[in-house]
Amino acid sequence: MTETVATSALAEELGPQLRGDVIGREDPRYDDARKVYNGMIDKRPLAIAQCRDQADVIAAVKFGAKQGLDVAVRGAGHNGAGLGTVDDGLVIDLSPMRWTRVDAAARTVTAGGGSQLGDIDHAAGGFGLAVPVGILSTTGIGLALGGGVGYLSRKYGLTIDNILSADVVLADGSAVRASEDENEDLFWAIRGGGGNFGVVTSLTLRAYEQPTMIWGPTFWPLERSAEILSWYREFLPAQADDLNGFFAFLTVPPGPPFPEELHMKKMCGVVWSFTGDPADADEALKPVRETEPVLDAVMAVPVSAANAAFDELYPAGDQWYWRGDYFAQIPDEAVALHAEFGEQLPTWKSTMHLYPSDGAASRVAEDATPWAYRESKWTAVYAGVDPDPANAEAIRKWTVAYQEALHPYSMGGSYINFIGTEEGQDRVQATYGSNYERLAKIKAKYDPDNFFHVNQNIRPAS
Repeated sequence: MTETVATSALAEELGPQLRGDVIGREDPRYDDARKVYNGMIDKRPLAIAQCRDQADVIAAVKFGAKQGLDVAVRGAGHNGAGLGTVDDGLVIDLSPMRWTRVDAAARTVTAGGGSQLGDIDHAAGGFGLAVPVGILSTTGIGLALGGGVGYLSRKYGLTIDNILSADVVLADGSAVRASEDENEDLFWAIRGGGGNFGVVTSLTLRAYEQPTMIWGPTFWPLERSAEILSWYREFLPAQADDLNGFFAFLTVPPGPPFPEELHMKKMCGVVWSFTGDPADADEALKPVRETEPVLDAVMAVPVSAANAAFDELYPAGDQWYWRGDYFAQIPDEAVALHAEFGEQLPTWKSTMHLYPSDGAASRVAEDATPWAYRESKWTAVYAGVDPDPANAEAIRKWTVAYQEALHPYSMGGSYINFIGTEEGQDRVQATYGSNYERLAKIKAKYDPDNFFHVNQNIRPAS
Protein backbone atom coordinates (compact mmCIF):
# COMPACT_ATOMS: atom_id res chain seq x y z
CA MET A 1 0.00 0.00 0.00
CA THR A 2 1.44 3.39 -0.93
CA GLU A 3 1.71 6.21 1.60
CA THR A 4 -0.95 8.25 -0.22
CA VAL A 5 -3.43 5.38 -0.21
CA ALA A 6 -2.72 4.70 3.49
CA THR A 7 -3.32 8.25 4.60
CA SER A 8 -6.32 8.59 2.30
CA ALA A 9 -7.85 5.46 3.81
CA LEU A 10 -7.37 6.87 7.31
CA ALA A 11 -9.06 10.11 6.38
CA GLU A 12 -11.89 8.32 4.61
CA GLU A 13 -12.54 6.06 7.59
CA LEU A 14 -12.37 8.74 10.27
CA GLY A 15 -13.95 11.56 8.25
CA PRO A 16 -17.58 10.39 8.41
CA GLN A 17 -17.33 10.12 12.20
CA LEU A 18 -16.51 13.82 12.65
CA ARG A 19 -18.33 17.08 12.02
CA GLY A 20 -14.93 18.68 11.46
CA ASP A 21 -12.55 17.99 8.60
CA VAL A 22 -9.98 15.21 8.47
CA ILE A 23 -6.98 16.26 6.41
CA GLY A 24 -4.60 13.68 4.98
CA ARG A 25 -1.27 14.11 3.24
CA GLU A 26 -2.77 14.25 -0.24
CA ASP A 27 -5.16 17.06 0.72
CA PRO A 28 -4.13 20.46 -0.73
CA ARG A 29 -4.69 21.95 2.72
CA TYR A 30 -2.24 19.55 4.36
CA ASP A 31 0.90 21.70 4.49
CA ASP A 32 -0.94 24.61 6.08
CA ALA A 33 -2.84 22.34 8.46
CA ARG A 34 0.29 20.62 9.76
CA LYS A 35 2.11 23.85 10.63
CA VAL A 36 2.66 24.78 14.26
CA TYR A 37 3.84 28.04 15.80
CA ASN A 38 7.52 27.05 15.96
CA GLY A 39 8.91 27.08 12.43
CA MET A 40 11.73 24.79 13.54
CA ILE A 41 9.20 21.94 13.84
CA ASP A 42 8.53 20.14 10.55
CA LYS A 43 6.55 16.97 11.30
CA ARG A 44 4.34 15.04 8.91
CA PRO A 45 1.35 13.37 10.55
CA LEU A 46 -0.69 10.83 8.60
CA ALA A 47 -3.86 12.79 9.27
CA ILE A 48 -5.12 15.85 11.12
CA ALA A 49 -8.55 15.64 12.73
CA GLN A 50 -9.93 19.17 13.05
CA CYS A 51 -12.40 18.64 15.86
CA ARG A 52 -15.39 20.93 16.18
CA ASP A 53 -16.78 19.59 19.44
CA GLN A 54 -16.25 17.06 22.18
CA ALA A 55 -17.97 14.31 20.20
CA ASP A 56 -15.38 14.77 17.46
CA VAL A 57 -12.61 14.41 20.03
CA ILE A 58 -14.16 11.22 21.39
CA ALA A 59 -14.33 9.75 17.89
CA ALA A 60 -10.74 10.75 17.11
CA VAL A 61 -9.40 9.27 20.35
CA LYS A 62 -11.21 5.99 19.77
CA PHE A 63 -10.02 5.88 16.17
CA GLY A 64 -6.40 6.57 17.12
CA ALA A 65 -6.48 3.82 19.73
CA LYS A 66 -8.09 1.32 17.36
CA GLN A 67 -5.49 2.02 14.67
CA GLY A 68 -2.58 1.93 17.13
CA LEU A 69 -1.46 5.42 16.08
CA ASP A 70 0.73 7.86 17.94
CA VAL A 71 -1.62 10.71 18.80
CA ALA A 72 -0.69 14.33 19.41
CA VAL A 73 -3.15 16.92 20.74
CA ARG A 74 -2.88 20.48 19.45
CA GLY A 75 -4.61 23.59 20.66
CA ALA A 76 -3.02 26.75 19.28
CA GLY A 77 0.17 24.88 18.37
CA HIS A 78 2.48 26.98 20.57
CA ASN A 79 4.34 24.13 22.28
CA GLY A 80 8.00 25.01 21.79
CA ALA A 81 9.14 21.40 21.59
CA GLY A 82 6.61 20.65 18.85
CA LEU A 83 4.51 18.28 20.94
CA GLY A 84 1.29 19.43 19.27
CA THR A 85 2.15 17.32 16.25
CA VAL A 86 3.70 13.95 15.44
CA ASP A 87 5.33 12.17 12.53
CA ASP A 88 3.29 9.33 10.98
CA GLY A 89 0.48 9.60 13.50
CA LEU A 90 -2.80 11.40 14.15
CA VAL A 91 -3.09 15.02 15.25
CA ILE A 92 -6.23 15.87 17.23
CA ASP A 93 -6.54 19.55 16.36
CA LEU A 94 -8.74 21.48 18.78
CA SER A 95 -8.37 24.85 17.03
CA PRO A 96 -11.96 24.81 15.68
CA MET A 97 -13.17 24.59 19.31
CA ARG A 98 -12.46 28.28 19.85
CA TRP A 99 -15.20 29.77 21.98
CA THR A 100 -15.68 31.49 25.33
CA ARG A 101 -18.51 32.02 27.78
CA VAL A 102 -18.43 34.51 30.67
CA ASP A 103 -20.48 34.31 33.85
CA ALA A 104 -19.99 37.85 35.11
CA ALA A 105 -21.89 37.27 38.35
CA ALA A 106 -19.79 34.23 39.24
CA ARG A 107 -16.66 35.83 37.78
CA THR A 108 -15.76 32.85 35.65
CA VAL A 109 -14.70 32.34 32.04
CA THR A 110 -15.20 29.02 30.26
CA ALA A 111 -13.18 28.44 27.09
CA GLY A 112 -13.12 25.72 24.47
CA GLY A 113 -10.00 23.62 24.06
CA GLY A 114 -8.92 25.45 20.92
CA SER A 115 -9.22 28.92 22.43
CA GLN A 116 -6.30 31.29 22.58
CA LEU A 117 -5.42 33.41 25.59
CA GLY A 118 -6.48 36.48 23.65
CA ASP A 119 -9.99 35.04 23.38
CA ILE A 120 -10.14 34.80 27.16
CA ASP A 121 -8.71 38.32 27.56
CA HIS A 122 -11.26 39.77 25.15
CA ALA A 123 -14.24 37.95 26.62
CA ALA A 124 -13.36 38.73 30.23
CA GLY A 125 -12.39 42.32 29.45
CA GLY A 126 -15.86 43.02 28.13
CA PHE A 127 -17.10 42.58 31.70
CA GLY A 128 -14.22 44.42 33.37
CA LEU A 129 -12.61 41.11 34.34
CA ALA A 130 -9.25 39.44 33.76
CA VAL A 131 -7.85 35.92 34.10
CA PRO A 132 -4.18 35.28 35.00
CA VAL A 133 -2.60 33.89 31.81
CA GLY A 134 0.67 34.23 29.85
CA ILE A 135 2.13 37.15 27.88
CA LEU A 136 1.31 36.22 24.26
CA SER A 137 -2.35 36.35 23.30
CA THR A 138 -1.88 33.81 20.50
CA THR A 139 -0.87 31.07 22.97
CA GLY A 140 -3.51 28.38 23.48
CA ILE A 141 -5.20 27.53 26.74
CA GLY A 142 -3.05 24.41 26.83
CA LEU A 143 -0.60 26.71 28.63
CA ALA A 144 -2.88 26.39 31.64
CA LEU A 145 -2.22 22.65 31.90
CA GLY A 146 1.46 23.31 32.54
CA GLY A 147 1.27 26.29 34.88
CA GLY A 148 0.65 29.71 33.39
CA VAL A 149 2.99 32.56 34.42
CA GLY A 150 2.26 36.13 33.41
CA TYR A 151 1.63 39.72 34.43
CA LEU A 152 -1.03 38.81 37.03
CA SER A 153 0.80 35.93 38.73
CA ARG A 154 2.09 37.85 41.76
CA LYS A 155 -1.39 39.26 42.41
CA TYR A 156 -3.72 36.35 41.56
CA GLY A 157 -1.52 33.26 41.24
CA LEU A 158 -0.70 30.99 38.32
CA THR A 159 -3.28 30.02 35.74
CA ILE A 160 -3.46 26.52 37.27
CA ASP A 161 -4.40 28.10 40.59
CA ASN A 162 -7.47 29.55 38.93
CA ILE A 163 -8.81 26.48 37.11
CA LEU A 164 -12.23 25.61 38.54
CA SER A 165 -13.20 22.69 36.32
CA ALA A 166 -12.39 20.93 33.06
CA ASP A 167 -14.10 18.67 30.56
CA VAL A 168 -11.74 15.83 29.65
CA VAL A 169 -11.84 13.03 27.08
CA LEU A 170 -9.93 10.05 28.45
CA ALA A 171 -7.86 7.43 26.64
CA ASP A 172 -10.80 5.01 26.47
CA GLY A 173 -12.93 7.64 24.74
CA SER A 174 -15.10 8.41 27.74
CA ALA A 175 -15.82 12.02 28.70
CA VAL A 176 -15.64 13.22 32.31
CA ARG A 177 -15.72 16.41 34.31
CA ALA A 178 -12.83 17.19 36.65
CA SER A 179 -13.25 19.61 39.55
CA GLU A 180 -12.90 19.77 43.32
CA ASP A 181 -16.10 17.70 43.54
CA GLU A 182 -15.74 15.33 40.57
CA ASN A 183 -12.76 13.13 39.75
CA GLU A 184 -10.70 15.07 42.25
CA ASP A 185 -7.49 13.17 41.52
CA LEU A 186 -7.74 13.97 37.82
CA PHE A 187 -8.48 17.60 38.66
CA TRP A 188 -5.31 17.74 40.74
CA ALA A 189 -3.24 16.14 37.98
CA ILE A 190 -4.31 18.33 35.05
CA ARG A 191 -3.41 21.51 36.95
CA GLY A 192 0.26 21.27 36.03
CA GLY A 193 0.56 17.74 34.67
CA GLY A 194 0.22 18.84 31.05
CA GLY A 195 -1.64 16.77 28.48
CA ASN A 196 -0.78 13.42 30.05
CA PHE A 197 -4.24 12.46 31.27
CA GLY A 198 -6.61 13.19 28.42
CA VAL A 199 -7.81 15.80 25.97
CA VAL A 200 -9.09 18.87 27.79
CA THR A 201 -11.96 20.11 25.66
CA SER A 202 -12.91 23.04 27.90
CA LEU A 203 -11.70 24.85 31.01
CA THR A 204 -13.56 27.05 33.46
CA LEU A 205 -11.32 29.66 35.06
CA ARG A 206 -11.68 32.15 37.89
CA ALA A 207 -11.66 35.82 36.83
CA TYR A 208 -10.97 39.03 38.76
CA GLU A 209 -12.07 42.64 38.55
CA GLN A 210 -9.10 44.04 36.63
CA PRO A 211 -10.15 45.88 33.46
CA THR A 212 -6.91 47.84 33.15
CA MET A 213 -3.45 47.97 34.64
CA ILE A 214 -0.41 50.19 34.57
CA TRP A 215 1.93 48.42 32.19
CA GLY A 216 4.97 48.91 30.02
CA PRO A 217 8.74 48.57 29.66
CA THR A 218 11.73 50.43 30.98
CA PHE A 219 15.07 49.94 29.20
CA TRP A 220 18.67 50.48 30.24
CA PRO A 221 21.92 50.29 28.24
CA LEU A 222 23.36 46.79 28.04
CA GLU A 223 26.53 47.86 29.87
CA ARG A 224 24.37 48.47 32.96
CA SER A 225 22.82 45.00 32.89
CA ALA A 226 24.75 43.58 35.87
CA GLU A 227 23.93 46.68 37.91
CA ILE A 228 20.23 46.65 36.97
CA LEU A 229 19.78 42.90 37.48
CA SER A 230 21.48 43.15 40.90
CA TRP A 231 19.08 45.95 41.82
CA TYR A 232 16.06 44.14 40.40
CA ARG A 233 16.70 40.86 42.27
CA GLU A 234 16.49 42.75 45.58
CA PHE A 235 13.79 45.26 44.67
CA LEU A 236 10.92 43.26 43.20
CA PRO A 237 10.55 40.46 45.79
CA ALA A 238 10.24 43.13 48.50
CA GLN A 239 7.30 44.84 46.78
CA ALA A 240 3.57 44.30 47.30
CA ASP A 241 1.85 41.77 45.04
CA ASP A 242 0.33 44.57 42.96
CA LEU A 243 3.70 45.26 41.33
CA ASN A 244 5.10 42.77 38.85
CA GLY A 245 7.85 43.01 36.27
CA PHE A 246 9.88 40.54 34.28
CA PHE A 247 13.55 41.22 33.57
CA ALA A 248 14.73 40.69 29.98
CA PHE A 249 17.65 40.90 27.62
CA LEU A 250 16.41 42.13 24.26
CA THR A 251 17.11 43.97 21.05
CA VAL A 252 14.87 47.01 20.62
CA PRO A 253 12.46 46.34 17.72
CA PRO A 254 12.95 48.58 14.66
CA GLY A 255 9.67 50.43 14.75
CA PRO A 256 7.12 52.29 16.84
CA PRO A 257 6.51 52.88 19.66
CA PHE A 258 10.27 52.79 20.27
CA PRO A 259 12.37 55.89 19.49
CA GLU A 260 14.48 55.55 16.37
CA GLU A 261 17.75 56.12 18.22
CA LEU A 262 17.17 52.88 20.16
CA HIS A 263 16.20 50.68 17.20
CA MET A 264 18.14 47.40 17.01
CA LYS A 265 20.22 48.17 20.11
CA LYS A 266 20.81 45.37 22.58
CA MET A 267 19.52 46.41 25.99
CA CYS A 268 18.27 45.08 29.28
CA GLY A 269 14.81 45.92 30.47
CA VAL A 270 11.90 45.18 32.75
CA VAL A 271 8.31 44.98 31.55
CA TRP A 272 6.24 46.22 34.50
CA SER A 273 2.62 45.69 35.46
CA PHE A 274 0.81 47.31 38.37
CA THR A 275 -2.62 46.02 39.34
CA GLY A 276 -3.38 48.33 42.26
CA ASP A 277 -5.09 51.73 42.33
CA PRO A 278 -3.71 53.65 39.33
CA ALA A 279 -3.25 56.66 41.62
CA ASP A 280 -0.63 54.65 43.52
CA ALA A 281 1.37 53.58 40.48
CA ASP A 282 3.80 56.50 40.40
CA GLU A 283 4.78 55.91 44.01
CA ALA A 284 5.24 52.19 43.40
CA LEU A 285 7.42 52.88 40.35
CA LYS A 286 9.39 55.75 41.86
CA PRO A 287 12.41 53.54 42.73
CA VAL A 288 12.40 52.26 39.14
CA ARG A 289 12.61 55.76 37.72
CA GLU A 290 15.37 56.66 40.15
CA THR A 291 17.58 54.18 38.25
CA GLU A 292 17.29 56.51 35.22
CA PRO A 293 16.16 54.19 32.42
CA VAL A 294 16.72 55.47 28.89
CA LEU A 295 13.16 54.47 27.99
CA ASP A 296 10.09 54.67 30.22
CA ALA A 297 6.98 53.55 28.33
CA VAL A 298 4.79 52.64 31.30
CA MET A 299 1.14 53.63 30.87
CA ALA A 300 -2.44 52.58 31.64
CA VAL A 301 -3.69 49.90 29.23
CA PRO A 302 -6.42 47.25 29.12
CA VAL A 303 -5.16 43.87 30.29
CA SER A 304 -5.95 42.45 26.86
CA ALA A 305 -3.70 45.04 25.20
CA ALA A 306 -0.78 44.18 27.49
CA ASN A 307 -1.16 40.48 26.74
CA ALA A 308 -1.17 41.16 22.99
CA ALA A 309 1.73 43.61 22.94
CA PHE A 310 4.32 41.10 21.69
CA ASP A 311 2.10 39.26 19.20
CA GLU A 312 3.32 41.20 16.18
CA LEU A 313 6.94 40.81 17.24
CA TYR A 314 6.60 37.02 17.48
CA PRO A 315 4.28 35.78 14.71
CA ALA A 316 3.82 32.13 13.87
CA GLY A 317 6.58 30.63 11.76
CA ASP A 318 9.70 31.96 13.49
CA GLN A 319 12.40 29.46 14.42
CA TRP A 320 12.35 28.87 18.21
CA TYR A 321 14.59 26.96 20.57
CA TRP A 322 14.00 27.39 24.28
CA ARG A 323 14.77 26.03 27.70
CA GLY A 324 13.78 27.03 31.22
CA ASP A 325 14.75 26.93 34.90
CA TYR A 326 13.41 27.93 38.32
CA PHE A 327 15.44 30.21 40.59
CA ALA A 328 15.08 30.95 44.29
CA GLN A 329 17.91 33.47 44.17
CA ILE A 330 20.26 35.15 41.70
CA PRO A 331 23.74 35.30 43.27
CA ASP A 332 26.47 37.60 41.97
CA GLU A 333 28.03 34.79 39.96
CA ALA A 334 24.74 34.21 38.17
CA VAL A 335 24.35 37.95 37.53
CA ALA A 336 27.75 37.98 35.83
CA LEU A 337 26.82 35.02 33.63
CA HIS A 338 23.51 36.63 32.67
CA ALA A 339 25.35 39.79 31.64
CA GLU A 340 27.79 37.74 29.58
CA PHE A 341 25.10 35.87 27.66
CA GLY A 342 22.96 38.98 27.31
CA GLU A 343 25.78 40.54 25.32
CA GLN A 344 25.82 37.48 23.05
CA LEU A 345 22.20 37.55 21.89
CA PRO A 346 22.59 35.64 18.60
CA THR A 347 19.71 37.29 16.72
CA TRP A 348 17.60 40.36 17.29
CA LYS A 349 14.51 38.36 18.34
CA SER A 350 16.39 36.15 20.80
CA THR A 351 15.78 36.93 24.46
CA MET A 352 15.87 35.84 28.07
CA HIS A 353 13.03 36.52 30.50
CA LEU A 354 12.92 36.16 34.28
CA TYR A 355 9.22 35.89 35.17
CA PRO A 356 8.40 36.50 38.83
CA SER A 357 6.71 33.48 40.39
CA ASP A 358 6.53 34.67 43.98
CA GLY A 359 3.69 36.62 45.59
CA ALA A 360 0.32 34.88 45.42
CA ALA A 361 1.81 32.07 43.30
CA SER A 362 4.16 31.18 46.15
CA ARG A 363 1.44 31.02 48.81
CA VAL A 364 0.11 27.71 47.50
CA ALA A 365 1.30 24.44 49.02
CA GLU A 366 3.76 22.49 46.86
CA ASP A 367 1.47 19.46 46.89
CA ALA A 368 -1.72 21.43 46.15
CA THR A 369 -0.99 21.10 42.42
CA PRO A 370 1.75 19.29 40.47
CA TRP A 371 3.76 22.56 40.24
CA ALA A 372 6.54 21.58 42.64
CA TYR A 373 8.55 24.80 42.89
CA ARG A 374 6.35 27.16 44.88
CA GLU A 375 9.43 28.52 46.67
CA SER A 376 10.88 29.82 43.40
CA LYS A 377 11.08 33.56 42.91
CA TRP A 378 11.67 33.48 39.15
CA THR A 379 10.80 31.25 36.23
CA ALA A 380 13.41 31.78 33.54
CA VAL A 381 13.10 31.16 29.82
CA TYR A 382 16.06 31.27 27.46
CA ALA A 383 14.68 31.69 23.94
CA GLY A 384 16.64 31.71 20.73
CA VAL A 385 14.36 33.11 18.02
CA ASP A 386 14.79 34.08 14.37
CA PRO A 387 12.67 33.93 11.22
CA ASP A 388 15.55 32.51 9.13
CA PRO A 389 16.05 28.72 9.24
CA ALA A 390 19.73 29.34 8.44
CA ASN A 391 20.13 30.66 11.99
CA ALA A 392 18.49 27.65 13.68
CA GLU A 393 21.78 26.13 14.85
CA ALA A 394 23.10 29.45 16.15
CA ILE A 395 20.05 30.10 18.30
CA ARG A 396 20.08 26.51 19.57
CA LYS A 397 23.73 26.69 20.61
CA TRP A 398 23.25 30.00 22.44
CA THR A 399 20.15 28.75 24.27
CA VAL A 400 21.77 25.50 25.37
CA ALA A 401 24.99 27.21 26.48
CA TYR A 402 23.07 29.88 28.41
CA GLN A 403 20.83 27.40 30.20
CA GLU A 404 23.67 25.01 31.03
CA ALA A 405 25.75 27.87 32.44
CA LEU A 406 22.96 29.11 34.72
CA HIS A 407 21.46 25.74 35.64
CA PRO A 408 23.86 25.12 38.57
CA TYR A 409 22.32 28.17 40.28
CA SER A 410 18.75 26.96 39.69
CA MET A 411 16.43 24.86 41.85
CA GLY A 412 16.87 21.83 39.59
CA GLY A 413 13.65 21.38 37.66
CA SER A 414 12.09 23.38 34.86
CA TYR A 415 8.76 24.94 34.01
CA ILE A 416 7.11 22.13 32.04
CA ASN A 417 5.98 24.53 29.29
CA PHE A 418 9.62 25.58 28.74
CA ILE A 419 11.26 22.17 28.47
CA GLY A 420 12.84 22.01 25.06
CA THR A 421 13.65 19.17 22.76
CA GLU A 422 16.42 16.74 23.69
CA GLU A 423 16.19 17.31 27.46
CA GLY A 424 15.03 13.80 28.37
CA GLN A 425 12.83 12.02 30.88
CA ASP A 426 15.03 12.86 33.87
CA ARG A 427 14.27 16.54 33.28
CA VAL A 428 10.54 15.85 33.38
CA GLN A 429 10.83 13.94 36.66
CA ALA A 430 12.99 16.67 38.18
CA THR A 431 10.38 19.23 37.18
CA TYR A 432 7.64 17.48 39.16
CA GLY A 433 9.92 16.56 42.05
CA SER A 434 8.08 14.99 44.97
CA ASN A 435 4.80 15.15 43.02
CA TYR A 436 5.96 12.84 40.24
CA GLU A 437 5.07 9.59 41.99
CA ARG A 438 1.52 10.77 42.66
CA LEU A 439 1.18 11.86 39.03
CA ALA A 440 2.41 8.47 37.82
CA LYS A 441 -0.23 6.70 39.91
CA ILE A 442 -2.99 8.91 38.52
CA LYS A 443 -1.64 8.33 35.01
CA ALA A 444 -1.88 4.56 35.61
CA LYS A 445 -5.52 4.98 36.61
CA TYR A 446 -6.67 7.15 33.70
CA ASP A 447 -4.20 6.18 30.95
CA PRO A 448 -2.58 2.86 31.91
CA ASP A 449 -1.28 2.17 28.39
CA ASN A 450 0.24 5.65 28.02
CA PHE A 451 -1.92 6.41 24.99
CA PHE A 452 -1.25 10.12 25.58
CA HIS A 453 2.53 10.03 25.34
CA VAL A 454 3.32 12.73 22.77
CA ASN A 455 3.98 15.25 25.55
CA GLN A 456 6.42 15.87 28.38
CA ASN A 457 5.58 12.37 29.42
CA ILE A 458 4.61 11.05 32.83
CA ARG A 459 4.90 7.29 32.60
CA PRO A 460 2.19 5.20 34.29
CA ALA A 461 3.22 3.68 37.61
CA SER A 462 3.65 -0.07 37.38
